[in-house]
Amino acid sequence: MKSMEEMIQAAQQAAETIQKQMNETQAKLDQLEVEGLSGGGLVKIRCTAKGRVIGVSIDDSLLQPSEKGMLEDLVAAAYNDARVKSDSVANEEMAKAQQGMGLPPGFKMPF
Repeated sequence: MKSMEEMIQAAQQAAETIQKQMNETQAKLDQLEVEGLSGGGLVKIRCTAKGRVIGVSIDDSLLQPSEKGMLEDLVAAAYNDARVKSDSVANEEMAKAQQGMGLPPGFKMPF
């Protein structure tokens, strides 16, 4: 039977391993890219799976003063599309990381 000190040490090591894996997963999420689209592809927003916007592409046809309101709406819609996709990718990656740690699906980490 292990002593209490050995069990505490093992628990600390396990926590450190989990923390390291979670940090690696978070770093990976900041490297994975998704693209949100609106207006049939006239507006595109690229962002990471963590939601950091990397780039915005706007078709020249929308760069008219009379199209300002529509352009604003399309940018918001493209960002929201990208955000939904980034959340989905992030959830998939976190689920993979948790499986690798032997944690049950949907387990919420207290970090």
